[in-house]
Amino acid sequence: MNTFLNYLGTSVVFALFLAPTLVGIARERRIDRQLREAERARSAEPPQTADAARPVRAARRPYVRSWARI
Repeated sequence: MNTFLNYLGTSVVFALFLAPTLVGIARERRIDRQLREAERARSAEPPQTADAARPVRAARRPYVRSWARI
């Protein structure tokens, strides 16, 4: 009986350490699948206008070294 409880305890501790990893892997796979589906849907639709095909360029702000120097 002691051996069985030792194996059971070890299995429970192993499962507690492994559970967050498995949940994270499942979440990552779900997110990857959603991103692939969104990319397929996006590439299947033709652009509505010529401007829609161009990427948006954001203006870069100058780097400020310190909050005291403005």
